[in-house]
Amino acid sequence: MRILFVTHSFNSLAQRLYCELTARGHFVSIEFDISDSVTEEAVALFKPDLVIAPFLKRAIPESVWSRLPCFVVHPGIPGDRGPSALDWAIQRGLDTWGVTVLQAESEMDAGPVWASVVFPVGIERKASLYRNQVTEAAVLAVLQAVERFVAGDFVPQRVPGAAHALMRQVDRAIDWQADSTHYVLAKLNAADGFPGVADALFGEPCHLFDACPEASLRGAPGELIGRRETAVCRATVDGAVWIGHVRRAGGIKLPATMAFPEALALPELPLADVWKAPASTWQDIAYEEAGGVGFLGFEFYNGAMSTGQCQRLKEAFLWAARRPTKVIVLRGGRDFWSNGIHLNTIEAAESPADESWANINAIDDLAEAILCCDTQVTVAALAGNAGAGGCFLARAADFVWAREGAMLNPHYKNMGNLFGSEFWTYLLPPRVGEAGAKAIMRHRLPMTARESVQLGFYDACLPGPGFAVDVARRAAELAAAADIDERLAAKRNKRQADEAVKPLAAYRAEELKEMRRNFYGFDPSYHVARYHFVSRSPHSWTPRHLARHRDIDWKIPE
Repeated sequence: MRILFVTHSFNSLAQRLYCELTARGHFVSIEFDISDSVTEEAVALFKPDLVIAPFLKRAIPESVWSRLPCFVVHPGIPGDRGPSALDWAIQRGLDTWGVTVLQAESEMDAGPVWASVVFPVGIERKASLYRNQVTEAAVLAVLQAVERFVAGDFVPQRVPGAAHALMRQVDRAIDWQADSTHYVLAKLNAADGFPGVADALFGEPCHLFDACPEASLRGAPGELIGRRETAVCRATVDGAVWIGHVRRAGGIKLPATMAFPEALALPELPLADVWKAPASTWQDIAYEEAGGVGFLGFEFYNGAMSTGQCQRLKEAFLWAARRPTKVIVLRGGRDFWSNGIHLNTIEAAESPADESWANINAIDDLAEAILCCDTQVTVAALAGNAGAGGCFLARAADFVWAREGAMLNPHYKNMGNLFGSEFWTYLLPPRVGEAGAKAIMRHRLPMTARESVQLGFYDACLPGPGFAVDVARRAAELAAAADIDERLAAKRNKRQADEAVKPLAAYRAEELKEMRRNFYGFDPSYHVARYHFVSRSPHSWTPRHLARHRDIDWKIPE
């Protein structure tokens, strides 16, 4: 079946649905929702059997939904209508919520329901809820709706409901003199990702993001108590919260202490070491041990790894490698394992080219430390998504175990034709062959965890439910295996043999020669693409690798 996606962007949910439907034999093409005329043109070119809207911010034109079935993925339970559905659910503290697939009609979100799935909410950031519970529920609902559509014997039912309003900043506003920590977090969580909570720091207006509860620090309500690395801690009436990221008026989202240099005058509140803190606090790098296994987590916002974060993580890894363990598991974060270099901090730097160079060298240093670790077996456990350099940073480990449902984008070219580093030229071809490596780097399309294993790129795709427990069990079995010392010896021998054939330094130099051209050369594509990415510039066209119906040699498949 031919399915056209009409979507605001090719976000994580749209990527996952694209992969799931393509794997089931459907032919999927994508058009960004730029204007009614563009959507109409896409329908005329592709002649789809079905239109699916995974992520929209406005209505599908009547000229389209009146002529062919259009399924809208709404992040709400049946009967819920209107914008800010997740925002209201989180801020109101609902225990359960859902995803509904409904047919587009004149009134938004009021059409007949083809499928729906509910899920628990808990205390979650909106962006995290969307990437996890919403995405998993949406996949189930869309697949069921498509199956029902193909079968042709299902009659969708209308569900009565009332539309809620767009959540405004007045609805999100924090009263630091009255709101409890729980309510402050609910407001910040409901706005996370976009649009943030309008507030002020150091007397300047800004939007707040990336909140984390603090268990023990206290201060006068609204007072900035101190800082830790890139985050600031702010007191509430009954506790405190950490703010990791902010966006100043007219600016881009940045780590709090970078957006406000004034924060450096606040008291530094360091943790004693990288061991996971026993109570809730802001800690972006945390280490635990169990059963002869060291677990190194790094919860970096949106998976972006700045120069400083790469340097601190490398030092934490080298410290972990000196511990008396046999296995190190690199956990990453819940939503993202890593997306590579930090484009926002690069954009904000005095010289983005120089900061790009510093950042790529710092992440290469980290990758090299992992590659050269000969005292432990290393495992990259991807509970969340990974992109660009993050995919190859993970591959620097001896084993890569990915959660089923995690989305991978192991290519760089979407960011202004970047060549890429992180030793991908050393790591990728032995896994998938020279032709396979070229195909992956040219592909520019997402890959599922299951597909990565089928290609030989990663080693295991583990079920989503219980992923962390499964990883811990497998890692403990590795550590306790009778042949662990022989495995480590073989690892050292292979690294020495590879080094004799071609040193890691040579791979790195060749990759960085190309990256230097990207950063400092005459072609500004990378700098232009980065600017549009961090500025969230509206799409003016759909890339041709997504809009297959716009290829010059496009033909309707038989």
